Amino acid sequence: MKLKQRVVLLAILLVIFIFTKVFLIDNLDTSAANREDQRAFHRMMTGLQVELVPKLDHTLQSPWEIAAQWVVPREVYPEETPELGAIMHAMATKKIIKADVGYKGTQLKALLVLEGGQKVVFKPKRYSRDYVVEGEPYAGYDRHNAEVAAFHLDRILGFRRAPLVVGRFVNLRTEIKPIATEQLLSTFLTVGNNTCFYGKCYYCRETEPACADGDTMEGSITLWLPDVWPLQKHRHPWGRTYREGKLARWEYDESYCDAVKKTSPYDSGPRLLDIIDTAVFDYLIGNADRHHYESFQDDEGASMLILLDNAKSFGNPSLDERSILAPLYQCCIIRVSTWNRLNYLKNGVLKSALKSAMAHDPISPVLSDPHLDAVDQRLLSVLATVKQCTEQFGMDTVLVEDRMPLSHL
Repeated sequence: MKLKQRVVLLAILLVIFIFTKVFLIDNLDTSAANREDQRAFHRMMTGLQVELVPKLDHTLQSPWEIAAQWVVPREVYPEETPELGAIMHAMATKKIIKADVGYKGTQLKALLVLEGGQKVVFKPKRYSRDYVVEGEPYAGYDRHNAEVAAFHLDRILGFRRAPLVVGRFVNLRTEIKPIATEQLLSTFLTVGNNTCFYGKCYYCRETEPACADGDTMEGSITLWLPDVWPLQKHRHPWGRTYREGKLARWEYDESYCDAVKKTSPYDSGPRLLDIIDTAVFDYLIGNADRHHYESFQDDEGASMLILLDNAKSFGNPSLDERSILAPLYQCCIIRVSTWNRLNYLKNGVLKSALKSAMAHDPISPVLSDPHLDAVDQRLLSVLATVKQCTEQFGMDTVLVEDRMPLSHL
């Protein structure tokens, strides 16, 4: 064999060797990643039910200190949370030492301080469980039970980006009025035999108060994030105009995602994939009202998109608002870990997991069966959307690897 032929043959063999090695390593890495996703799913399912217990074992820290230490740039709480039941028990039972009007916003809420100095947000019950909110997908009052359900869905999906939420019954006459600020107290009134309040917000009206059953009001308690983690507000790139006859660009421009990818912080880092995770999350819960979102300040796009204010959800189980998925079907990318988790949850697993996760909440049952069925049905639509993307662009383009090592030191 001539020298030239030998060189060519060796070059071919070298290319084959390199290709084989890369292919095998990639497959091994992917297989290992998939196995880790499966193990994480089983860990989540094992710890799914959270029993509210009053005692914290093996620590002298308060529940508030533990919850504050959990927060890191990419998680509100870690994967393994043996103290979660005790923290949620404290949220549901600790004495309220101060009550004020809620922070700036459009919907009624109250800002409470619990014993130990922990701030929480209280959202009152407005609807019965089987009430159907008609009209636009963002219509109606906030749903307190939606906040509870959304938190547990965040756990099930493995995002861990939603603040802790638990249901609570509050006696407005004995627990709130004696320690309320004058600003909040001035919004209290009696309707029939029921104590009511209307608070201070953009849409708050004396003619539309939230009323207790007698003096006892059902609501949700959301744990305030630690002050050492100040928030930064961002306009959602797929936000709606909320003006009749005026469409946002994404609603008519199918290439809109290409423009988003060229702007900060979506041109690099995890933020665009967070937007797509959030689109999946919002579609499952029926939340078409995420016009803004929050991250931690000075994060340069590296921190998570925090899943705050999920109460405009679970309004109409018969309405599947496909436009919520626009970031997914316009960008046609999704995290491999999210894709794997969604597949593990099909065939009724998601409905069962969500029902089980909420079983011990003080306001259980949190959702009606039609809403649980709707979540399962919407999951199929998400999977079908990703499948359409992979058929058009290929799995390698659509499924994006994005695993970031996290630390809770």
